[in-house]
Parts: sequence; C-alpha cells; structure tokens
Amino acid sequence: MPLLTYQQARPWAKAIRSALLSGKMPPWQADPHYGKFSNDLSLAPGEKETLVAWVDGGAPEGNPADAPRPRQFTEGWRIAKPDVVFEMPEAFEVPASGVIDYQYIPVKTNFTEDKWVQAVEVRPGDRSVVHHAIIVVDDGTGMQNEEYLAGYAPGMSPQIWEPGQARLIKAGSTLIFQMHYQTNGKASADRTKIGLVFARQPPSRQIVAGQAAAHWIAIPPGEPDYHTAASVTLHQEAYLVGMRAHMHLRGKSFEFRAIYPSGETEILLSIPKYDFNWQPYYYLATPKLLPKGTRIEARAGFDNSPNNPFNPDPGKTIFWGPQTWDEMMIGWFDLAVPLKTAPEPGSKMKPGSSF
Repeated sequence: MPLLTYQQARPWAKAIRSALLSGKMPPWQADPHYGKFSNDLSLAPGEKETLVAWVDGGAPEGNPADAPRPRQFTEGWRIAKPDVVFEMPEAFEVPASGVIDYQYIPVKTNFTEDKWVQAVEVRPGDRSVVHHAIIVVDDGTGMQNEEYLAGYAPGMSPQIWEPGQARLIKAGSTLIFQMHYQTNGKASADRTKIGLVFARQPPSRQIVAGQAAAHWIAIPPGEPDYHTAASVTLHQEAYLVGMRAHMHLRGKSFEFRAIYPSGETEILLSIPKYDFNWQPYYYLATPKLLPKGTRIEARAGFDNSPNNPFNPDPGKTIFWGPQTWDEMMIGWFDLAVPLKTAPEPGSKMKPGSSF
C-alpha cells in the first residue's frame, strides 16, 4: 500500500504501530553492535516512540501547512535517472505452474569505449515471478572473464558507490541476464531491465565483486541448527565497501568476519535473524581497509526443522541447488581496489581461494 500522504497512511495506523513494536519494520536485520552502514533503515533513537505516541493519540493529521514538500522520485527508479537502460529483448512467458530452468539472456551494450558505472539498479518486470536476477558482463574473452555487475533479490536495494568508486564495463561487452523464475499459480510475463548511471569523474578505485560460497552444504533432515562457513583470502590490499547474505527458506543467521594476518578476528556484519524476503547490500558508512593476507569469512546457520514455518520439507537432506526449495549459502561482497593494482574484471574469487 502507498504511504506517501496522510490520507494513505491513516487507515494503517494500528498496523504501523504493531510492525514497529514487533521489529518487523523497518526491515533491517543487521546487529547494531557490529559495523555502521550508510543505508541503515533502522529508526533513530526516539523515532519509534514518536510514531507509537502518534498512533496512541489518535493519529491526528496536524496542520497541513507545516508539512514538508512531497518527495520527488525518478519515475520507475530508485537511483538517479539512468544514463542508459538495457532491457531483455522480449518478455519471457512464465507459466502458471511447473519448474523453470535458469534463463541466460544476452543483451549487447554496443559500447564503443570503456564505461565506468557508479550506480546500477535491476528492476524486474514482474516481481511476483522473479526469484532473482544476476547480470554479469561478458567482455568477449571467454566465460572465465565474466564479471558480476549487479543483481536483484527480494528486498535488495540499488547498488550505489561513492564518488571515486566505480565498476568497469569494457567496450563491446555484452550483458548476460541470469534469470531465475518461479511459478506462483498465475501465468505471467517478465521483461527485466537494468539502469546504469555513469561516473561523473575519473574513478580512483575500481569496485570488484567477490563471494564466499559453501557449495558443499548438506543439511540433515529436521536439523534446527546446521552451520557452515566459507572464506576468501586477499592477496592484495583492498577496501571493503559492502556485503550481502544469500540463503533460501531455511536460512537462519549469517555473519561476515575478517581474519587479519595478525590472527585478530573482527565481526564485520552480523545478521542474527536472516529473512529471505529482505536481502539488501549492507554498505559500510566508512570503507574498511583490509591488508594483504586478510581472510574474509562467511558463516551461516540453517533451520531445517518443522519449527521453521517457511520450511518446504523438513523430512529430507537439503543440498545446494538453484530452486527455492533447495538451499544456497553465498556471502557477496564489494571491494574497492586502487586502479593501479585492480585485478582484471572476471578474476575469480571462489570459496577458500585467493584474490
């Protein structure tokens, strides 16, 4: 429901109060004891109390003359107006039922020169059938050099980097849309698109995507507290910019740690109550310098028991798989690397490997 005006919000006053007090809203799962994040959605001290008191007082409108000007939004986007938009060449028809294989849809950029991208947003045509979308850049030199550009998952925010930071898309590259569709009982059609905002100044640091993933997961039937971990070692100095956790319906908790060359360990992000419906990137308010030799470790907990209300089948062993009723464990992260030492796009960072 829209909540842009008093008239729109007033009928939902009691529901707003309930969502605030239960912690359901705003949707922000990060433990406040670890890390400060620039896109933190949680309420500042006193704001929750103000809203609850407003509801308890009858949710009055107040003087409309004192209201701030309505916020202005770029039509259809949460980033600034894109410099270029790429869309799937035609809609993909999603049937009412059945299992759909991953779709890989190439879209040419026709860039005649290298482009530096400072903001990117992926927008599904029909969110009800898009489980996730991942867009990678194929520079034409082979699959091993495909570089992650951006993605969409429920609750994920646009990816926006600070001035001086940008992703590289080489001239002549093709964007590959990896689309995971899931049927919901109603036939639909989707035409996902991606919008790019180019850097307004020459970047000093290249944003490079990494991941620590546990492809070997095997969650026993009925297990309420299964844990696994994966890590990546940095073989050069880099700044950590942001992190994102990805699991499916049995996901319970997630944590990012930095294990420094000295042996010291620091928790970078803790998500004690993972929610599949909200998978944002957590952007550090201040990028964290990670020295050469640092190990980025992702740790995850799963609940495959009948007590998990979202569990499709607690009676079987669950392995890594592409569908929602399977499981995944991926700790995505963005690094900002000085351009003079930035790796070639496509450099692989696999579980237990080096960067």
